[in-house]
Amino acid sequence: MTATTATRYLYLARHGEATEDESELTAVGRRQAVLLGKRLRGAPLSAIHHGPLPRTAQTARLIGDQLDGVPAHVCEPAGDYVPHTPERDELPADSADFLLDFVHRFPAEERKRGPLLARQAVERFTGPVDGPEDRHELVVTHNFLIGWLLRDVLDAPAWRWLGLNHGNAALTVIRYPAPGRPASVVFWNDTAHLSAELRWTGLSPELRTLP
Repeated sequence: MTATTATRYLYLARHGEATEDESELTAVGRRQAVLLGKRLRGAPLSAIHHGPLPRTAQTARLIGDQLDGVPAHVCEPAGDYVPHTPERDELPADSADFLLDFVHRFPAEERKRGPLLARQAVERFTGPVDGPEDRHELVVTHNFLIGWLLRDVLDAPAWRWLGLNHGNAALTVIRYPAPGRPASVVFWNDTAHLSAELRWTGLSPELRTLP
């Protein structure tokens, strides 16, 4: 019997804007999540996966409220962690100090556990799916994991998750077709569903170059 595989469409969304202590979403973050949910009404989603922290759980709930019966599941690999801590010789010489200083701000235990969770995320969320039907799934997560999965699909070096910045409630979609065809990024960091005043949160001011 010939094994059958179908295409996976992986939708990635960063949580909405959070309060300073990250215990919940701001009013802006709640509006962002609702608008993202409304945009996704036309997508044939079968599941929402989200990290365990309050800002992702609340975002996933608000998105789910706009959809019709799409189940949501908490998932540790969709959480907030450092997926890979690079060595100096992996990095461009002119930016190595800056990048290493950034990564080492995070606790050693988080950096130690992060690569295991990152491998689990790749195993769980990427690649074609078994069976004859395409699958559309949403992962509500954090900036680092979106950068890691984007780096993975582009076969970029492991350190290149750094510098890939995702706006709050922006949307990225990756397509994983049957074996023999390359995966592709359908779109990245898309904020078409957000009004102008709701865009660019979660990004540093120097990145906010467009209306």
